[in-house]
Amino acid sequence: MHVPADRRPLVLHVVYRFAVGGLENGLVNLINRLPFGAWRHGVVSLTDISPEFCRRVQRVDVLYEALDKDPGHLVGMYPRLFRLFRKLQPAIVHTRNMAALEATLPAWAAGVPIRIHGEHGWDAADLDGSNARLRWTRRAFSPFVTSYVALSQHLQDYLSRRIGIRPERIAQIYNGVDATRFSRPGDGRPAISGCPFSGAGLWLVGTVGRMEAVKDPANLARAFVRAIERDPTARTRLRLVMVGDGTQKAEVEHILGQAGLAELAWLPGERDDVPEILRGLDCFVLPSRAEGVSNTILEAMSSGLPVVATRVGGNAELVEDRLTGRLVPPADGEALATRILDYSHHPDVARRHGKAGRNRVERQFSLDRMVAEYDRLYRHLLQRRGVPDPSLTRA
Repeated sequence: MHVPADRRPLVLHVVYRFAVGGLENGLVNLINRLPFGAWRHGVVSLTDISPEFCRRVQRVDVLYEALDKDPGHLVGMYPRLFRLFRKLQPAIVHTRNMAALEATLPAWAAGVPIRIHGEHGWDAADLDGSNARLRWTRRAFSPFVTSYVALSQHLQDYLSRRIGIRPERIAQIYNGVDATRFSRPGDGRPAISGCPFSGAGLWLVGTVGRMEAVKDPANLARAFVRAIERDPTARTRLRLVMVGDGTQKAEVEHILGQAGLAELAWLPGERDDVPEILRGLDCFVLPSRAEGVSNTILEAMSSGLPVVATRVGGNAELVEDRLTGRLVPPADGEALATRILDYSHHPDVARRHGKAGRNRVERQFSLDRMVAEYDRLYRHLLQRRGVPDPSLTRA
């Protein structure tokens, strides 16, 4: 019996690592929700692939390839990537962030018709896009990129004005959030499993994310200490929840311990129940020094939380100051402490801002909207190259 070939276009997503992370979570959502009958998917990780993280992918037809790359440039992997692209014959190679940009060259050499590069945020060594070497690299590889995706207007402007990419080559697509998964039923604050702070009279300020320098968790710890110094009565009510792990965790613990406030903070490390964590907070804080478009801000807004965030990257495109949250300068612990105290003193304002944030997510940042925009972009680029509409193909 003859089995017809699968004619659905293959999209190969190239990332640095396929494991827990905001970029990777967005990719999983995209793979799970793009029309099954229209697209096939593969994930190429330049380093490693987490089997546990792969379980979040609900499709069973996804290809996975880990290259186990050593530190340094990708050039040594070009022959292997070339052979992989020639073998799989993807219709689209979609690279994400600087670490994967170089893969567009072997994709071009292998004859891949569409090469998309997504800019999701800043490199840890280049928090504002000013690094001359990285700007040169972006320009050098631009001839091999068919189209760009910028996750914020800030990144779109950077590509256009600082790198020199023509605006018509850039699609600006915001991340989307699953508003059903990230929601808060009713007005109460449910207890977080394992958290020692569950009293109704407490005010839980929290964050979720990697404890690395770019996220500046130490600034939040210092702001929490400063808030209680400024208002000693807050010691009976204010509590800090910091979920995540990383190289800065020990510094955070030191700051809190030195101030004698360790018992007022809960640092459980990495957790896989982020929706439940967010539902158990009263206020969300993101103290980053640099951001593209933060998934955790969107998840917090969707969960009905007021958001205090630094005015960096795309944060100001998500948080409407004085409407859905408050924006503060980066690395300014005093300003962060002020906003934390403001919300704890005025819970009615916090709840109003949280509801406004939830409404904004439903209007502008839904997961369905994000998936539809990627679907439309993929189809448009393929049709420009004369590839039939994927909806007309048969698996």
